[in-house]
Amino acid sequence: MKRVTCFEAAIRSTAELRALLRRAFTASAAAPSCSQARRDAQALIRTIEIELARRAPRL
Repeated sequence: MKRVTCFEAAIRSTAELRALLRRAFTASAAAPSCSQARRDAQALIRTIEIELARRAPRL
């Protein structure tokens, strides 16, 4: 799974990020434990979650 930088995540729409997050979860679950593929998927998940949290409406 290709890594996405913070900048790349910032220019994508929320719908695109949610779809990418779903694919990253699937890739993480399918990859063998302690593999580079799982680490890449988990890094992507963290990046997307940070960007989605940044976009969340504030009170």
